[in-house]
This record gives sequence, C-alpha cells and structure tokens, in this order.
Amino acid sequence: MRVEEIRNIARERGIKTGKLTKGELIRTIQREEGNSDCFGLPASLPCDQAGCLWRADCQQD
Repeated sequence: MRVEEIRNIARERGIKTGKLTKGELIRTIQREEGNSDCFGLPASLPCDQAGCLWRADCQQD
C-alpha cells in the first residue's frame, strides 16, 4: 500500500499524519484499532495477527 493511501486511512480515523513514516503511520493506526503495533518490526515468532489490514505488506518486508 502506498504512503498516501495510508495517510488517507489515518486521516479518516482522525489521526494527524504530520511527517510520520509509513511504518510509524501504520503502527499508529494499529494502536488506534486496539491491535499490536508491530508493523515492520523484527519478530522472533510468526505473526498471529491474521485479521490485520497490514499483514500482507508487513510479511513482505
């Protein structure tokens, strides 16, 4: 997903995007949704967030 699309999602949820990076934006949205803010972070275990909107992007990185 492109950064501008992510910024639009954030704005729709009332999140100020400022100069946040793609990862920072997604982690902010994850926290707002009540999910783990784990996007793009190194993980020692497989991802268990099956319903996460960002899973496909995160698993690619």
